[in-house]
Amino acid sequence: MGSALPLGEPVPADGSLPAGTHVDASRDFGVYLHVPFCRVRCGYCDFNTYTSSELRGARQDQYADTLLHEVRLAAEVLQRAGGNRPAATVFFGGGTPTLLPPGDLARMLDGIRRTFGIADDAEITVEANPDTVSAPVAAELAASGVTRMSIGMQSVVPHVLAALDRTHDPENVRTAVHAARDAGLDVSVDLIYGAPGESLADWRASLETAIALAPDHISAYALIIEEGTKLARQIRRGEVPAPDDDLQADMYELADELLAAAGFDWYEVSNWARGQTHRSRHNLAYWTGTDWWGFGPGAHSHIGGVRFWNVKHPAAYAQRLSLGQSPAAGREIPDAQARALERVLLGSRIREGLPLSELQEAGRRGVAGLVADGLVDGVAAVRGRVVLTRRGRLLADAVVRTLTA
Repeated sequence: MGSALPLGEPVPADGSLPAGTHVDASRDFGVYLHVPFCRVRCGYCDFNTYTSSELRGARQDQYADTLLHEVRLAAEVLQRAGGNRPAATVFFGGGTPTLLPPGDLARMLDGIRRTFGIADDAEITVEANPDTVSAPVAAELAASGVTRMSIGMQSVVPHVLAALDRTHDPENVRTAVHAARDAGLDVSVDLIYGAPGESLADWRASLETAIALAPDHISAYALIIEEGTKLARQIRRGEVPAPDDDLQADMYELADELLAAAGFDWYEVSNWARGQTHRSRHNLAYWTGTDWWGFGPGAHSHIGGVRFWNVKHPAAYAQRLSLGQSPAAGREIPDAQARALERVLLGSRIREGLPLSELQEAGRRGVAGLVADGLVDGVAAVRGRVVLTRRGRLLADAVVRTLTA
């Protein structure tokens, strides 16, 4: 059902932000809409998602209306804290948002538009399983205002998809990409590398197929074994091998080489785009720490320096909203030390890097060694920024430890 929610202080029933919290109207505002439904549970996934047999008291066909209750509550909360702003980005994630009828997604988007407004140049993304995308679905989403589709390709190799418990037909990735393109949408494809039994040749085949589809954006994530998942249990029992760190490093380097040769620029450790205009603006908002409100069960938000998160199960989420109460389960205000650490952790992952001026003295002293070790770009460091090299991206955690020493 997803990892446990963090601990935090209680949130008032009306969802009000802590006294003194003020919304800065000059900061971008992002909206995340969580759709927690999946046909099957993938063995590696620990996201807050539910199959039909796990819903227990929640109805998929009522979900859009339930979520719109939270949208209205959020508008009241933000108005008390200084006013609402048009959404600069909207992201439907999950789960599988395209398991809902396109009309439900359109109603949710219309609710955001009526309540907050949506910027004229807003980026509006829908995540999609390839098997749920057809030409009519893509056209209806585009007509509702969606601008971008992120398609969960993961792999083109059948035995790799089977190891991940992915059930989609690899051929349908091409169909989904073409449907999105024909509807005028930007296209991103998501890949995962390091699955049990996946070879470097398998990974090359997936990369080359993804590149041949000519998307605007490609994400490539190393498989991480999350405690509590089916895959973690299989590895613990010795049924499948754990990911090989050295092989995953080789896979990352291959991805960066092939994607760069095909005209994709890396702009975050796991993300490549055809130029700045095709970067995921919504995800960049997370990495740069702007404001966003996450709607839906288990969704997290960050407003005016306050972080809060919703109850996890769709039934509990719906029940609270039916009573006119906030679905927030807890909140926290990170202290200055935690914010500084987070700024280094996130800022160092992006192409523009992190200003040296944001580091403590010990961190600044460590940069020279990182340059000497080939982990940080020397030219960028002279210009006052910490920018990871390809090797540095592979060892990003070690770089952060040095920068925050």
